[in-house]
Amino acid sequence: MSHADEAHGAPPAPADAALAAPATDSTPDTVDGIAFARLYGEPLFKLPTDLYIPPDALEVFLETFEGPLDLLLYLIRKQNFNVLDIPMADVTVQYLGYVDQLRQTNLELASEYLLMAAMLIEIKSRMLLPVKKADSGEEAEDPRAELVRRLLEYEQMKLAAQRIDQLPQLGRDFLRAEVYIEQSITPRFPDVNSEDLRAAWADVIKRAKLVQHHKISREELSVREHMSSILRQLQNARFVEFSDLFDTSKGVPVVVVNFIAVLELCRETLVEITQAEPFAPIYVRLAYLPA
Repeated sequence: MSHADEAHGAPPAPADAALAAPATDSTPDTVDGIAFARLYGEPLFKLPTDLYIPPDALEVFLETFEGPLDLLLYLIRKQNFNVLDIPMADVTVQYLGYVDQLRQTNLELASEYLLMAAMLIEIKSRMLLPVKKADSGEEAEDPRAELVRRLLEYEQMKLAAQRIDQLPQLGRDFLRAEVYIEQSITPRFPDVNSEDLRAAWADVIKRAKLVQHHKISREELSVREHMSSILRQLQNARFVEFSDLFDTSKGVPVVVVNFIAVLELCRETLVEITQAEPFAPIYVRLAYLPA
């Protein structure tokens, strides 16, 4: 913008207006380095002076071991060493390096690892000494033999534990199915439907046909009389089996009239037909009159 434009109050050019009031934040993400973080959307290039960070706040464990044998086995397997011929010098140096880092953070935890480090140093020193034959003439035992035995046993137990952990576990891989069944306090007997009554009636007719009389006679049968006879029979017993109400020796006509009498009593709600459970015998009893 020229001095003449400023004197006459001319509006600023579009490019100058964009520089005066940018539409978006033009602050770079990094300035001579990488930002530590963002605070309310703004890059933070140095830590605040009043911010206290505990020494252990940023501590990260990349590898965790369950003990000295686990660490030693990890160092051997990671570098594809033969467990039966361990290069003690390389393994001891790497092991001591890990123990030194561990001692700086947790001396209590490092005590167990220090014991294994002493054993490694002892084995290494014994291997440096000249080998002496035993009095019996046999070669002396390899100083690494006991350590190899412990490593192989530990590896077997560790692999077995991993296989067991892969098995389905209750609460982790599956849940136990639970079904709630509501049980009523008072037992409710199943209702007798027409199909059950028809099957019972068919069984009575079948047994009635087994007894045949060759005497031909005309007999007048009264349904009311049979109804009274059935009521008298039910008064002497609490329950009477359905088939016991029929005297099959008197022939089919008497049985038919007797069955009609039972149906009439049911229609007039003078008797009840029930059974204890499905496919159980059918019983007849007097109907209980309401108080």
